[in-house]
Amino acid sequence: MRYNLLFVLSFLSFASYSQEYTTAENTASVHDTVKNKKGEVLNEVLITTNREPKPVTAVRSGLKPMDNPQSLQVIGAEVIEQQQAIRLSEVIKNANGVYVGSARGGAQESFFSRGYDMSGNNMFKNGFRYNAGSIPEVSSLEKVEFLKGGSALLFGNVAPGGILNLVTKTPKFTRGGEVAMQVGSYSFYKPTIDFYGPLNNSIAYRITASYENSESFRDYVKNERIYVNPSFLFRISDKTQITLQGDYLSADWTPDFGTGIYGKTILDLPRNEFFGALWSTGNTKSSSASLLFNHDINENWKLNFNSSFQSYRRTQTSTAQLSTIEANGNWKRGLTKADAAEQIFGDQLSLQGTFNTGSIKHQIFTGVDYENSLAPSYTFGFYAPGKPADLLTTEATAINLYTYDYSTQSTVIPYPTRTTQLTSTETQRFGAYFQDLVSINKYVKVLAGLRWSWQQGEATTTKEVIEKQNNVNVITTPYENAVPVTGAKTLNRAFSPKAGLVIQPTTDFSIFASYSNSFTPNTGTTVDSKPLDPSIIDQFEVGIKKDFWKGLLSTNVTVYQIENNNLAQTAQFLQDGVTQNANSNLKELVGATKGKGLEIDITARPVEGLNIIAGYSFNETKVSKSSGTNGSLIVGDVLARTPKNTANLSFFYKLQSGTLKGLTFGAIGNYVGNRTGGWNDDYLWTAVTPATTPPTYVITIRDRDIPLEGYTTIDVSAGYEWGKFSFLCKLSNITNELNYTVHENYSVNPIAPRQILTSLRYKF
Repeated sequence: MRYNLLFVLSFLSFASYSQEYTTAENTASVHDTVKNKKGEVLNEVLITTNREPKPVTAVRSGLKPMDNPQSLQVIGAEVIEQQQAIRLSEVIKNANGVYVGSARGGAQESFFSRGYDMSGNNMFKNGFRYNAGSIPEVSSLEKVEFLKGGSALLFGNVAPGGILNLVTKTPKFTRGGEVAMQVGSYSFYKPTIDFYGPLNNSIAYRITASYENSESFRDYVKNERIYVNPSFLFRISDKTQITLQGDYLSADWTPDFGTGIYGKTILDLPRNEFFGALWSTGNTKSSSASLLFNHDINENWKLNFNSSFQSYRRTQTSTAQLSTIEANGNWKRGLTKADAAEQIFGDQLSLQGTFNTGSIKHQIFTGVDYENSLAPSYTFGFYAPGKPADLLTTEATAINLYTYDYSTQSTVIPYPTRTTQLTSTETQRFGAYFQDLVSINKYVKVLAGLRWSWQQGEATTTKEVIEKQNNVNVITTPYENAVPVTGAKTLNRAFSPKAGLVIQPTTDFSIFASYSNSFTPNTGTTVDSKPLDPSIIDQFEVGIKKDFWKGLLSTNVTVYQIENNNLAQTAQFLQDGVTQNANSNLKELVGATKGKGLEIDITARPVEGLNIIAGYSFNETKVSKSSGTNGSLIVGDVLARTPKNTANLSFFYKLQSGTLKGLTFGAIGNYVGNRTGGWNDDYLWTAVTPATTPPTYVITIRDRDIPLEGYTTIDVSAGYEWGKFSFLCKLSNITNELNYTVHENYSVNPIAPRQILTSLRYKF
């Protein structure tokens, strides 16, 4: 089945740069247009007959899709509702080239694109970077924007694969709303509300909220979430609007690091078996508040100021798969307790405008942004009573994965814990950028831009001191009495240019080529104790965009190449240039990776009520250069957690007339190709004669990647809509496909089996 689906996708697919459609009831009025001016109002994504455009906030600069020399996709609220998505991973099934790399113990979902992890700096909410350590709430989303390729010019330190921007629902000056209830397999239920309307002629409000409670196909795994998202829109004048937003999420979840793995082999164990301690518990709390100010100076110039504050904290006590599983299935589970947080404050000031110099038109976008992040992280140790200085890393008694019995497991944490260390990392980012789209004529346009980024990080550590006295470990300085020690500041500065050429033979046809680069800060120091310069990553992209029949069919084909020619790896020699280095913290920029890819998509609405989204993506990112030193990667090795092929195909149809008017049905299929989990293979240097000067080493290759086969999942849905009521039922993973997401060498999580989900919705 997976190969048949891949064949169909390969035959049908072309890359879409827009997937946002407006239903009839959401057709923009004058007041709705004010609502759409959220922070930075941009030009249309797609124009179709009798349909109003909506802004794409991730583009920021106001470029029209045909003028923008890169690809983008937008998954709107209509698609999210039709597919009954409850997790972001379900939403991005529609975003070609984005895929889930791992589940990280059930605490978060990690996304990858074009060979790069997007979970660090590439996740945004309403245009602001946010901590991706939690699973975001989907019920409040107006849309999810996927801006592919290099985006460092607008967003600073981001990986070159692209950025995901989550846009929450905002107020309207028309009254409306809905209440809904979702019920599904494994005791899942989730009520949601969404109310909006005017308070007076100048102020509108909106509030969305949800509660979720569920068990899981994994035994003893539970989830409970509470979410609230209020927002207000102030229409100061016809030219000035202010949007205030806030949200709060509290999630209680069971840490679940999945199933067992021996060496590189995932054990053949029941999908439902939970091997974590029954006392495992986790909680995530996140909140945010933002102010979005938009002012139209005149019809050609716009000024925007946005400010945001976010707070995040995750606590967790559990066992984790950190110890080696023996061939007979015995496993001493690792003990772990974590308490990590982050507070992010950000400001953005930008100016957008158009003017002419003779017959040449300029569309500029310029501004500055600042971000301050403070991230405290506690380290804990488990200890046996009576031996407070002897910390435990594993349980005393092993379990056996083949004969595991829940009835023998305790629900009480077996050992007390104590705080051993607090590390607080403060990171400051500042950027200034300028971009100009020069329209030489209506057929040829040139984009040129430059960003200067400044980033500084500093870590302060407070930790207990343990000394050996009479051959016994003694805590000489408890954590509470320890003196904080501030480490050296790390400073990164980088220019990020971007250039593009757009040729438009007609208004609905574009050929584009672009160059951009981004930077990645590096940890460690050079052999002479200086901080490492950031790695500069170049990206080249060429594509074709074409609309047919006034946007009823939108296509895009893109090819790209991404090169990191100064990848940091362990230094080969010490400062004298002779002595072999075995310290992995001493590094040099001597490695390289190269990725190449193809993206093809199509978005179509051939008849009223029918939406089709399809896509195919190819990516191959390999190590192209290596120093051969300890810990360096192997030339030719494909980067872990990067499938060469991914594909998606979905349709949803609502009958518009006849006896069965209001009947809806649809399906979505996703293919994720062969890939590897774990880490990439690397060189291992083992000292065999450490006493000699210099020591003698044996160099071997550590085989660390875990092979994973490709898989296809298919979801089908059907429902009926009458009046203000609608009922929708979804059967997911109808073939009961079994596969896994693997994060490094732990968190080997099976994908969900066949499940059913129903939704009952009433719209006011």
